[in-house]
Amino acid sequence: MLRYILRRVLIMIPTLLVTSALIFTVMELPPSDYFETYVAEMAAQGEKADTSRIEFLKREYGFDKPAIERYFLWVTGFVQGDFGYSFEYEMPVRDVVGERLALTVLVSVCTILMTWAVAFPIGIYSATHQYSWGDYGLTFLGLLGIAVPHFLLALIFMYFANVWFGLSIGGLMDPVYFNQPMSWAKAQSILAHLWIPVIIIGAGGTGTMVRAIRANLLDELQKQYYVTAKAKGLPPGKALRKYPLRMSLNFFVSHIGDVLPSIVSGSELTAVVLSLQTTGPLLLRALQSQDMYLAGSFLLFLSCLTVVGVLISDIALAFLDPRIRLQGGSTK
Repeated sequence: MLRYILRRVLIMIPTLLVTSALIFTVMELPPSDYFETYVAEMAAQGEKADTSRIEFLKREYGFDKPAIERYFLWVTGFVQGDFGYSFEYEMPVRDVVGERLALTVLVSVCTILMTWAVAFPIGIYSATHQYSWGDYGLTFLGLLGIAVPHFLLALIFMYFANVWFGLSIGGLMDPVYFNQPMSWAKAQSILAHLWIPVIIIGAGGTGTMVRAIRANLLDELQKQYYVTAKAKGLPPGKALRKYPLRMSLNFFVSHIGDVLPSIVSGSELTAVVLSLQTTGPLLLRALQSQDMYLAGSFLLFLSCLTVVGVLISDIALAFLDPRIRLQGGSTK
């Protein structure tokens, strides 16, 4: 098992190096950079850009050096916790992300927990009560969650949250707390608004997960080992928990690799519609404005989380299913 984990960790290093090189190459592909775009926008507005400051920033961040040298400066700085400088916000990337990252993690973790807490029991019920009225009703709700676009749900929820609960439309807190330090009143305002994005973002994922659990569990319930276990007198509930339910958990565990990056990226479109102070809209704006260090650090951070998530998923799957760590070899 230790060799299996070590091999997986070693694979992560070249994977991240290749990914970082690809991200930097994509960042370099546009014919112009942020500074040229900024100067053009200022000229279009009839204003003159501060060329001395632009030249200073270009020298400070190595824009006068070869691309390969800038790549190594960027990667080594990222490893040391220096994510670069956001030219649009005129402050370090770490400070730009700041509170937005904490709010994004809060929304995403609550959404993931809600999705698992709802989807898991419903999926088991639908599989063990196949073609019952309950199965039909829950399947219909799951399909509804998948079919209705998130932005439409967001508009509906914003209206009813304002009419029924008096909450401000959009945002994760009342406008009076924007750019204010964290306080008990601000935390209460965040908690009061939190349920709206959690339900909206989690609706589609819950429906998808219910269908996956139901399908996997139905497949396991028809296998010979489960039929034999029941025929030998094992209570159905115990037989379910001990064999098919455990095997159907593979889907949950393999999903961990996608969970970690989704915590940071979130649901960008929903965040834009709801005016959430999360990292999703920030990433979109950085890509639009060619704010290369902000966008590149976001993408590399998401890649790191994906690789770490896959590693955790592989290790958990190896513990859960011995066939994976034995790689199909003989056990004798």
